[in-house]
Amino acid sequence: MAATGATGGSAPPAAEAGGAYAVELRGITKRFPGVVANRDIELRVRRGEVHAIVGENGAGKSTLMKTLYGMHRPDEGQILLDGREVHFRSPADAIAAGIGMVHQHFMLADNFTVLENIVLGSEPTRGGRLDRAEARRRIGEISDRYALGLDPDVLVEDLGIGDRQRVEIAKVLYRGATTLILDEPTAVLVPQEVDELFGNLAELKREGLTVIFISHKLDEVRRVADSITVIRRGTTVGSADPRTTTVRQLAEMMVGSELPSPETRTSTVRETPVLQVQDITVASPTGRPVVDGVSLTVREGEVVGIAGVEGNGQAELVDAVMGLRPLSSGTVLLGSHDITDWSTRARREAGIGFIPEDRHRQGMLLEGTLWENRILGHQTRPPAAKGLFIDRRSARADTERIMREYDVRAPGPDALAVALSGGNQQKLIVGREMSSAPRLLIAAHPTRGVDVGAQAAIWELLKDARTEGMGILLISADLDELIGLSDTLHVMLRGRLVATLDPTQVTPEGLGGHMTGAHGTAGAA
Repeated sequence: MAATGATGGSAPPAAEAGGAYAVELRGITKRFPGVVANRDIELRVRRGEVHAIVGENGAGKSTLMKTLYGMHRPDEGQILLDGREVHFRSPADAIAAGIGMVHQHFMLADNFTVLENIVLGSEPTRGGRLDRAEARRRIGEISDRYALGLDPDVLVEDLGIGDRQRVEIAKVLYRGATTLILDEPTAVLVPQEVDELFGNLAELKREGLTVIFISHKLDEVRRVADSITVIRRGTTVGSADPRTTTVRQLAEMMVGSELPSPETRTSTVRETPVLQVQDITVASPTGRPVVDGVSLTVREGEVVGIAGVEGNGQAELVDAVMGLRPLSSGTVLLGSHDITDWSTRARREAGIGFIPEDRHRQGMLLEGTLWENRILGHQTRPPAAKGLFIDRRSARADTERIMREYDVRAPGPDALAVALSGGNQQKLIVGREMSSAPRLLIAAHPTRGVDVGAQAAIWELLKDARTEGMGILLISADLDELIGLSDTLHVMLRGRLVATLDPTQVTPEGLGGHMTGAHGTAGAA
């Protein structure tokens, strides 16, 4: 492994092939109140390469990329593009300089076409109106040149996750980006879609474009990257050659430990049902069934996994179990109690824990303090409540316990949730839900956006809870996680459960085939 420590403010070596680096960050430091997010960071990215950045949650990767993209201004250090120093006041300046960013959470309007999404804010006009012919020509040229396979007239709401990501890439290319920042681009993709994305990145490289690739999936980093920079606790700790560095070595550079495995094969499943979903149907606002006649059972000590490409009804199924979305038909039982008509609060108080898919929309008050987020959804019970009143002292003390036990890195319980990295926000939510010792845990993407150390900790928590008899309904885009943790594994496609698979026999590739419909309904229960 070719590893080097951070070089501080020393002069960087000349770029290979005699030219300047496409992107060079020298001694970048960025401070926030009470936190130094980046400290003397060094990063050098060659033109025409895929350069991966890896590190723990809270290591400073997102802050660094937001600084490069003009969303933050560095307190110290220099940003150079092709050897020339630049000063960005906003993302508009970065875009004008050829920097484009594809965020982990797509920023697309579902009710707009592909063409309308791509040109939004940069519309070609003729006579004061959108020149659709010119827009279609330019989009077709970009699609063909980089093998994106886009249809400009399709509504985005009709696209799969992989196609939506290609629309996001086309958006930044349309604006003239020559350096693309991709933030966790494979987080929600099945293996076949990952292959397609990597094919697109190969086309970008062939055309001389540069890609900065942020990911927690170290095997994918080794597969796609030409070079790797490792960041730990806000500073650069080394670089690595993916051709000679193993996943284990990368994990040790990041967190000082080996890459964990989710696998557990000792059965803890008991006979007693915790959750029974009986022939439930959920309709969209237009009346179309998005959950269509689904039945499943979660028993004590059992992890039931739900695999599926996003948008196939998993989110609506979770909402139905939590009482966040009404049923058109069917029944939901918690133990022996029919909870079909119960409120979400009543379900929570009866023993359902909930790690939501979208922590910002359903799991947190971003402008609230950590202790306020600790009691969110649990405000009627200790330690949050004393009689009819909120017990702030106990809530703060318990928040400090969660911060210690779950390694939530923040100045204290009065810090605002918005100031935490995504991974630390996730650890706070997991700690909150596990602290209530629920009978049933609904875990939707519990390790999304967390580093390998936090991922290992969450896996161990789920395994321990399973051993103690908790029933867990697990929804995840991480197929290794689903296969490794699940006792029973269902596949959801177009709102229906189309297959029940043996986690000890199925591979990620085979599971992906069922998720996309390539295997039909073979193996259906």
